[in-house]
Amino acid sequence: MHRLKSNMYSVETPDGDEESAPLDIKSYLRIIQRRKWGILGLAFFITLLVTVIVFMMTPIYSSSVTLLVEQNKSKLASMDAAYSGAGSDQGYYTTQVEMLKSRALMEAVVDKLKLTTHPLFNAPVKSSFIHSALVSLGIGSDSGVAKDEKKVRKNTATALAGMVAIEPSRTSQMITISVISADREMAAIIANAVAETYIELDLDAKYKMTQKATSWMNVRLVALKDNLDKSERALQEYREQHNIIEAKGLDLGGATSQLGSSLGSLTEARMVRAQAQTNVEQVRRAKGSELAHPIIQRNPQVASMMSAVADHERKVSELANRYGSQHPKLLDAQAELKQTRENLRLKVAEAVAGLEREYEVARANEAALAGAVAQAKQAIQGSNRKEFELTSLEREVKTNRELYDMFMGQLKGTSAVGDMQTVVARVVDPAIVSDYAVKPKKKIVIGSAFILSLLLGIGIAFLLERLDTSVRSAEDAERKLGLPMLAAVPLLDLTAGQSAGLHYRDAPKSLFAEAIKTIRTGILLSGIDHPKKTLVVTSSVPGEGKSTVAINLALAHAQTKRVLLIDADMRRPSVAKVLGLDNTHPGLSMLVLGMQTIDKCVYKIEGSTLEVLTAGSIPPNPLELLLSEKFKELLAKLSETYDTIIIDSPPVKLVSDAVILSSMATGVVFVLRADATPFQLARIAIRSLQRGGASMFGVVLNQANFKNEEYYGGYGKYNYHAYYGEDADKAGA
Repeated sequence: MHRLKSNMYSVETPDGDEESAPLDIKSYLRIIQRRKWGILGLAFFITLLVTVIVFMMTPIYSSSVTLLVEQNKSKLASMDAAYSGAGSDQGYYTTQVEMLKSRALMEAVVDKLKLTTHPLFNAPVKSSFIHSALVSLGIGSDSGVAKDEKKVRKNTATALAGMVAIEPSRTSQMITISVISADREMAAIIANAVAETYIELDLDAKYKMTQKATSWMNVRLVALKDNLDKSERALQEYREQHNIIEAKGLDLGGATSQLGSSLGSLTEARMVRAQAQTNVEQVRRAKGSELAHPIIQRNPQVASMMSAVADHERKVSELANRYGSQHPKLLDAQAELKQTRENLRLKVAEAVAGLEREYEVARANEAALAGAVAQAKQAIQGSNRKEFELTSLEREVKTNRELYDMFMGQLKGTSAVGDMQTVVARVVDPAIVSDYAVKPKKKIVIGSAFILSLLLGIGIAFLLERLDTSVRSAEDAERKLGLPMLAAVPLLDLTAGQSAGLHYRDAPKSLFAEAIKTIRTGILLSGIDHPKKTLVVTSSVPGEGKSTVAINLALAHAQTKRVLLIDADMRRPSVAKVLGLDNTHPGLSMLVLGMQTIDKCVYKIEGSTLEVLTAGSIPPNPLELLLSEKFKELLAKLSETYDTIIIDSPPVKLVSDAVILSSMATGVVFVLRADATPFQLARIAIRSLQRGGASMFGVVLNQANFKNEEYYGGYGKYNYHAYYGEDADKAGA
C-alpha cells in the first residue's frame, strides 16, 4: 500500500470563526441574486401596505397669508413710547412674531369664527337629557355646561395653535402665516382670520392705551395748573415787596459802574505803589553809596550837583598842575569843590527822602481805593441776591408754564391719535383655497417605502446568510472548511426505477458524470507520482450521498484502471443495495476472517470493469475487525492486485471507523451535502480525520442545485446546463 507523503492538500482548517470572514462584492451580489424573490416579495408587500395606508389617510391642505410688518411712523414720539414698546427694528419685528403665536390671538380667532361648534374642531356642547331634566326641576345647574364650554374654547384654541405655523423672513419684514387642515376652504378662512384678528387686536390695544394715557394726563394737567398759578403769585408778590417793576430795570445805585472805575484805579495804584516800594528798597540796600544808584542819579537836582562837582574837580586839577599847593587860587578852588560836594550830599539825602514820601503816598492811595472797591462789592452783592431770587421765581414760573403747555399739547395730540391709529401690519398676499394636499406626499412616501423595504429585505437576506451554517459553493467550502473543493455534484431529478448509484454508467454525458470525472481528475493530479492509490470516501453524518459518490467515482476510475470498490460500512452497508446485489453474499467480513477467498467475495459490475467487495455479513465488532492485522494484510494484498481501491467508510461523527480507514489510505475524499450539513459539524469531522493521520484530497459538494449560479463560481449563468445538455442527461438515463 502506498501512502501519499505530500501535504499538498492536508490543509488545517482555521481556528477562527469562518462566519466572521469578510465577503467580497460578488458574494454580496450572489446573496442578493439567490434571495431576490424574497427581497422583492417583502418590498412589494410593504409597499402595497404603505400604499393602502397612504390612500386611506385624510389629505391635509395648507393655505398661507403674507403680512408686512410696518414700524409705527407716528410723529408723536412721546406717546409712541407709551403704547408701542418697540425698541430696535429687529426687536420690534421679533415681538410681532411672538404676538402672532400668542394664546390670546388664537382664542380671539376661535371666537370670531365660532370654531367651538365647528365639526373640524369640536361637536356642539350639549347637555344630557338627565341633566336637562334635573335643571328644569331646579336640582341641577348649568355651571357644568358653562365650565365645559370654557374648556372646549381652551381646547379649540390649543388645537388651532397646532394648525397655525408662523414663518418670519430672515431678510425682510414679511411674516407668513400658514394653516394646515383637512378642510381646504377652512384652511384659507382661518389663515385670513388670524391675520385680520392680529391687526384688529393691535388697533384695539393701541386705542385702549390712548384712552388710558388721556385719562392720566387730564388728572396730571390739573396739578400742573395749580403749580403754575402758585409760582406766578409768588413772583408777583416778590416784585411788589422790593418795588421791582421789571427784572431788566433792577436799580443797582451806580454800584456796578463805580466798582469798575475803582477797580481800574486800584490796579494803577498798586502798580505805582509796587514801583515806589521797589525803588525804596533798592536805595535802602545801597545805604552809604546812594549816589551810585541809577534812581538817585536820575534826580535832576542831584544830576546838576554832580555836574558842578565834576566841573570844580576839573578846575582844581588844572590849577594844581599850574600852581603850587599853597597858591591862593588853588586853595579857593579846593574850598569851592568841598562846598559843592556838601551840597551834592544834601541833594542826595533830599532825593532819598522824596522816594520815601512817594512810597508812603502810594500806599495810602492804594488803601483808599481798596476800601472803595469793597464798598462797591457789598452794594452789588446785595443787588445780586435780589436778582437771584427774582430769577429763580421767574424760572419756576417759566418751567411750570412750559410743562403745562406740553401736557396740554400732548392731550390734544392723544385725542387726535385715537381717531387715526396706524396699523401694525398689512396683508400683502391673502390666503386662497389650495387645490393640492401638502401631506401625505403619496409618491414620495410610496417611493421611500419601496426603497427602504428593499434595503430591509437585503439586510434580512444578509442576516439569513450569516445565520446559514450550510456550505453551498466552492468558495464556502474553501473558506469555511479550509480544504479545496474537488467538484460539486448536481442534484439528480430521478424518475421511478432509476438509481443514482449507476448514473455515471447510465448517463455518461450528463452533468453528473462530468462532475464525477472532475473528482477523478483531481484525485489523479493529487498523487501523480503514486499510480496505485487507496481512497477513503466518507462524510460527517449519514444521508450525504457518500456511497453514491464512491460508487460513481469507482465507475469513473474503472474506465482506465483496474478498480476495486470496498463497502467498509459494516454497520449500515448500502453499496450492495444501491447496486442491486445480494447482501447475504460473502463479503469483506468473511474475507478478513479468512472464511472465504477473494474470488468468491468480489462482484463484477455489468457494463463496467469495476469490481465490488460488499460488506457481507454484519459482524458484532466492526471496529476490532478493521483494527486487526488481517485487515491490514488484506488491504496490502488487494493494493498489489488493483490500481485503485476505493473504500466506502461509515460517517465520521457516528463511529471512529472512518478515522482508522483514513490512516491506512492514500487520501480521503470528504463528501458534504450542499445546503444541509452545518459546516461546523463537517469541520470537526475533518479535524478528527487529520488528527488520525489522514491526507485530505478535498471536498465533494453533493446534491448541489446547479440552477443556483453560485456553484462552480457562477458557471450557471454561462448556461452550463445547455453546454452539457439536459436532453443528453435524460437520453443517457
